[in-house]
Amino acid sequence: MTFSFPKIYPILDSSVIPQTGRAEFLRRLGGELAEAGVTLLEYRNKTGSEAELLADAAILRAAFPPGRARLILDDRADLVAKVAFDGVHVDTGDVAPAEARRIMGPGRIVGTFGGSEALLSGIVNAPADYLSVGPIFPTTTKQTTRPPIGVAGVRKLREQAGAAAVLVAVGGITLATAADVLAAGASTVAVSAAIFRAPKPAAEFRLWMAALEPVRSRSSV
Repeated sequence: MTFSFPKIYPILDSSVIPQTGRAEFLRRLGGELAEAGVTLLEYRNKTGSEAELLADAAILRAAFPPGRARLILDDRADLVAKVAFDGVHVDTGDVAPAEARRIMGPGRIVGTFGGSEALLSGIVNAPADYLSVGPIFPTTTKQTTRPPIGVAGVRKLREQAGAAAVLVAVGGITLATAADVLAAGASTVAVSAAIFRAPKPAAEFRLWMAALEPVRSRSSV
């Protein structure tokens, strides 16, 4: 599989989706993000029912037709094929990357947690297409007890991972800090609250793309 990771990896957490008018909100948001040029999007739903997850996923897939954007489902490797998504992200405590790969086969993306202060032992040899690293800065979007590693931590992890690994930096990254994180060796920056809690997420995404376009990054698998 060959896929060039964009510099910005938006993560849509279900907590920002209202219950009232949910479907219409998602249709509008998905269409605006697609028009803005999003080519990789993760959908994360830690608290909703499976029925809610399936309904949300169907709307997002319609907004991002296959071939125009890759959609990643958080945690649920068992549902990726059912919702016609392009891959899964599994963290520590979810199924292992090897199991996710077995469930989904070779044609889809598998992402997993790669490390914080240091890379997890043997993780660069796991059957994963990208490794998330962090938190880079303090974050309230995702619960974690790991201390922030900062830009210096990204640089250290890049040295440990080597040039070929795709490193997705996560945690508290803002537009003011994203370029430094990429320059330190991240392939892409994963962003949730900074985009989806903005008044106009698609417009915010465009700002990030314009600001980060000149920054070189390691982003092809």
